[in-house]
Amino acid sequence: MTEVPATQIPVPGWLATPAMRRLLEVLDSPLGAPRAVGGAVRDTLLGLPVGDLDLATPLAPTVVLARLRAAGIRAIPTGLAHGTITAVLDHTPVEITTLRRDVETDGRHAVVAFTEDWREDARRRDLTMNALYLEGTGALYDPTGGLADALAGRVRFIGDAHQRLVEDGLRLLRFFRFHARFGLGPPDPAGLAACADAVGLLAPVSQERIWHELTGLLSARDPRSAIAAMASVGVLAAVLPEASDLASFGRLVERDPAAPEPIRRLAALCPDADPSATIQRLRGAADQARLWRALAQARAAFAAGQSAFQLAADYPPAVLHSAAALARADAVAVSPDIWLDRPAPVFPVDGGDALKAGVPAGPAVGAALQSVRRWWLAADGRAGREECLVRLAEFGGGRIASKGVG
Repeated sequence: MTEVPATQIPVPGWLATPAMRRLLEVLDSPLGAPRAVGGAVRDTLLGLPVGDLDLATPLAPTVVLARLRAAGIRAIPTGLAHGTITAVLDHTPVEITTLRRDVETDGRHAVVAFTEDWREDARRRDLTMNALYLEGTGALYDPTGGLADALAGRVRFIGDAHQRLVEDGLRLLRFFRFHARFGLGPPDPAGLAACADAVGLLAPVSQERIWHELTGLLSARDPRSAIAAMASVGVLAAVLPEASDLASFGRLVERDPAAPEPIRRLAALCPDADPSATIQRLRGAADQARLWRALAQARAAFAAGQSAFQLAADYPPAVLHSAAALARADAVAVSPDIWLDRPAPVFPVDGGDALKAGVPAGPAVGAALQSVRRWWLAADGRAGREECLVRLAEFGGGRIASKGVG
């Protein structure tokens, strides 16, 4: 049966560049023209910035590879067994994948066979809005109803939702991540019910992949509905048992900027977690754990009523900004004079000054500096260098005053 385009749209700029036009010509054949597929098509239709570029083709992967090399286009066989070749156009990677159908799945990996049937390729994908195909002419093909779903903000599995999850357990988290980014209104009831029944399918999924999905979800502009839905069906407890404060998380998101920080949101959602243990379990980066710890400490400092000056002296601006947002979500009054747009105050004396003041080398230097710094902070830095030197002299037998060191 001949396919009929669902609609005709203006050819987007990323599909009309000379390099892309040439690639489309190289891959054209009597079996059919190549088509862009997935996120680039979806985001174009929604008026969003386009990221990764993916093409689908009925040509066999070996044919794709041969054609690219014959045309002088750099080609990398990134996933030849699964039909994927990466073409590099002006330093931009474009993944080209042969149409596929699943032969066997085990929840993590799939055995595929190549096909020339676009509908078969669409049926093996996860969500309807990810199964939109666009030819270089602007002809849009929509075999699963993804266009209407994307425009309506409806995140919906293709075909039987439970079967899509059995094929790959990670799709369970992708459902919620896509709802956080694109969803309007409550989650699709059939998809949510299937996720509730399929929580156990997350067990074999690697922590790295779970962490990738979680950070993507928490980076969405407003993930409150997605997080609440995850909690309601047991998914949140399965992947993030530390999550205990949806109310604080919701208040933070309500006040969050358009470019949210996922670790800040994680700190709101999991106030009692051990940052190092949680990040290590999820295979996150060490600097993410350090940021989370700093946020927890600064958040506690806000709650304890530390002054804006003390906070600015102890924490860098990025930490201070996020901790202030967390404190506001906790209903802690945050002074408008929070030093967010000024250089951090610098303690005006150092170890060299302590030694000149007669403080014995070794641990005594650190103890003296710490004591003077506490005094300096308590006075919100009103004491200048000379006054701090005099205080240091008290630890060194008064030598600064007698020698005039400064």
